[in-house]
Amino acid sequence: MGAGHDHGGHAHNHAAGANTKMLAIALGLTTTFLVAELVGAFIFNSLALLSDAAHMFTDAAALAIALAAVRIGQRPADDARTFGYRRFEILAAAFNALLLFAVAGYVLWEGIGRFFEPAEVESAGMLGVAVVGLIVNLIAMRLLSAGKDKSLNIKGAYLEVWADMLGSVGVIAGALTIMATGWQWVDPVVAIGIGIWVLPRTWTLLRDTTQILLEGVPRGLRLPEVRKAMETTPGVAGVHDLHVWSLTSDDVSASAHVELALGADSETVRLAVAAMLLERFDIEHVTLQVEQEGCADAPHLHP
Repeated sequence: MGAGHDHGGHAHNHAAGANTKMLAIALGLTTTFLVAELVGAFIFNSLALLSDAAHMFTDAAALAIALAAVRIGQRPADDARTFGYRRFEILAAAFNALLLFAVAGYVLWEGIGRFFEPAEVESAGMLGVAVVGLIVNLIAMRLLSAGKDKSLNIKGAYLEVWADMLGSVGVIAGALTIMATGWQWVDPVVAIGIGIWVLPRTWTLLRDTTQILLEGVPRGLRLPEVRKAMETTPGVAGVHDLHVWSLTSDDVSASAHVELALGADSETVRLAVAAMLLERFDIEHVTLQVEQEGCADAPHLHP
């Protein structure tokens, strides 16, 4: 038996449409500047610019994948994908995190190499490109800020743009320092700093996406608390085979076997437990199997 299956489809589609527009604009801006920054990195021989361009590339990849994820995620469930396609968003976010780890590793390697083989950097050109990059990143951050708390995928794209914005600031500071002092080693230092800076945020994103892919209990919820709240609902004698998981970053599902207390009405108890889960834990998708007595020897039924 199921309860509390209000999917909020209209609101979800409206939010997805708004996210699609913002993502498309941000992708256009980022891709255009990516080409300019790559050209600038090679012309001015700046590893810091190349590092920033690498992050800009992951920004563009993140935005492109996020755009595809939003559109694919809107496709309805079918006989082959009974849960629909929204999980694609989590796969895309996990891929973005792995991509950022790879880029950070490359920049660290190249940066260390430049300490042993210093390279001449044209700081004026480096400065000009970085200033334009900062402006592009600020615009992209503004576009993505509305959707970042509602979607892990858009949050991933936002974090990459945010890290790249800080990278642009670092490149600007490095270019000014080189112009003032002539210290060429500042360029690889900035490049390595950008690589290290992004790693903690990348790890957080990878951890969150992995938790969802493993059907783990969503962050912010504790299974013992959910179980205790269910067991103390009037008419409930016990709860077992309890599962709480997320399909995506913005929904929570639960299933459980609920044992009835003597004389309790099954439908009344089922509705009460579902209402409590929605009110206290914001769990909208609930599947409850109500039993007159325990079924310890019965096979476990999973959603």
